[in-house]
Amino acid sequence: MLALCGRDIYGRELWLAPAAGKAWLRMQRAALQNGVTLFAVSGFRSIEYQNQLVLNKLRRGQNLEQILRVSAAPGYSEHHTGCALDISDCVAESLQDSFEDTAAYRWLLLHAARFGFALSFPRDNPHNILFEPWHWCHHRYLERIIL
Repeated sequence: MLALCGRDIYGRELWLAPAAGKAWLRMQRAALQNGVTLFAVSGFRSIEYQNQLVLNKLRRGQNLEQILRVSAAPGYSEHHTGCALDISDCVAESLQDSFEDTAAYRWLLLHAARFGFALSFPRDNPHNILFEPWHWCHHRYLERIIL
């Protein structure tokens, strides 16, 4: 079950698992109260959509090994759960390492866990996925621990 949680930066409907959606909206409001604007780039993705992302990258000449270092294989993405969000501040280019240098990223590092979100792919993560400062996943249990 998914809930509509507004729109992403492209104007598409943003769908998330209900608990993740509520937490996202609370986190977004809290950041704004601290002068930080957070925008959703991407929320829930179907397996078919993820497959299309991989196929598009293959058509652009990337090999599968390169693609799987930055994109999960269809069926294995946290986005399929409705709990993952790609986040931007619209200052740094979306889905780029430069997001690490923004006030939004620094705010997320300090406050996201209060809302149940964790950075999924920090540097040198055990999944061997490249660092993704924009990719955060909601883990309901974190809210209970932190709050």
